[in-house]
Amino acid sequence: MMRYNAEKGGYSMDQTQDINQALEAAKKVTENFEGTRALPSYRRAEILQKVSEKIKENSEDFARLICEEVKKPLKEARREVSRAVFTFNWAAEEAKRFGGEVLPLDLDKPSIGRLALTRPFPRGPALLISPFNFPLNLVAHKVAPAMALGIPFVLKPAPQSPKTAQKLMEIIFKSDWPQGSAAALSCSNEAAERLVQSDLFAILSFTGSAQVGWRLKALSGKKHVVLELGGTAPLFIDQNADLAFAAQRAAWGAFYYSGQVCISVQRILVAAACYEPFKDFLLKEIAALKVGDPRDENTDIGPLIDQKSEQRVETWISEAVSQGARVLCGGKRRDGIFMPTLIENAPQNCKLSCEEVFGPVATLEQVSNSDEALKKMSEGAYGLQAGIFTNDLRLAHRAWDELPFGGVIINDIPAFRSDAMPYGGNRSSGIGREGVRYAMEEYSQLKTLVLNFR
Repeated sequence: MMRYNAEKGGYSMDQTQDINQALEAAKKVTENFEGTRALPSYRRAEILQKVSEKIKENSEDFARLICEEVKKPLKEARREVSRAVFTFNWAAEEAKRFGGEVLPLDLDKPSIGRLALTRPFPRGPALLISPFNFPLNLVAHKVAPAMALGIPFVLKPAPQSPKTAQKLMEIIFKSDWPQGSAAALSCSNEAAERLVQSDLFAILSFTGSAQVGWRLKALSGKKHVVLELGGTAPLFIDQNADLAFAAQRAAWGAFYYSGQVCISVQRILVAAACYEPFKDFLLKEIAALKVGDPRDENTDIGPLIDQKSEQRVETWISEAVSQGARVLCGGKRRDGIFMPTLIENAPQNCKLSCEEVFGPVATLEQVSNSDEALKKMSEGAYGLQAGIFTNDLRLAHRAWDELPFGGVIINDIPAFRSDAMPYGGNRSSGIGREGVRYAMEEYSQLKTLVLNFR
């Protein structure tokens, strides 16, 4: 049976529970929309600030729970918790300053004496579906903007991380968010699809695979949909770049959390003039990464989330090698952990080049110049983030103008993200943007009031 926990302020349910129970829980949450939207901005800000402070107070517990649930190395789990503290704190600030504008309308004779005021209003209750790889901060990027606008929400966390989601929900309600105005439902995929189809929600925000995300959008009806769906994160190393720094960042960006990050460095393109020295730098940086138990304070790379993922990564590597690619390092498991793997000259049509590997694998290839690099970076279906190491300002501007990506990172890796910036992809990588203020824009819609003073 589904049970309502008054102390935790929400519903909890097992994956085996049926669709009707999920819909019942969602209905009870969404009925609170008129109450939450009436919260004044200062109260929303106070609540969000309390959430931020309580996460900080419980930061080590959160980090160890994340490590336990999703096998994230402890030092990376701590970094994630710190980011979540910032995300909720930033949302508290945005709750106080998110507003509209005044538009004088005396632009033609019939509009003289009229003034337009615009103001964003929340669209309605939100359904938020999050992945396993950032079970706290990616949840924060969905939950905090909703709270900043006064939107009740149902969160469907990843099946691997229900405890992290529930711990956050406890903190949210202890921080005075209205009781019953949110729930974390660990339900089956079938129940989740019914929630997506339900008219109870005005908003769907999903982070996960492209295949699932576009399917859910097709089922969502008239909801406003935000999808963050990953990509193949290309990185170009120009011949004038700081090669040692670029290699250090590329090694971390490709292999932190075993590559289970949607903007993990996957395709590394290097100018011919610096290819060999960069490759040497990169291999040394990869060799220095510590592989081991994620609970170890110093571990950089732990196990993948499950055996199915390990088998898929092995299959993709075998496919590339069978077509002429060369394994420069890794390519196998050691003590139950898939070693960081660098593949040279993977064919353009193999999965390692075309699809998101979501594992500790990066490809390395030589290009003749920046023109070829931009062309190759633009190929394929995805467009989340791309990176370029260069000292050529004209190349940086050209990349920003030409690359079909949601974000272009200069002199750092595509895996860079500030929690305040707009974040999201183009093409198969999704629609809409996250980043607190930008998610608030997605979750709201403008209304215009025209005043006639004549």
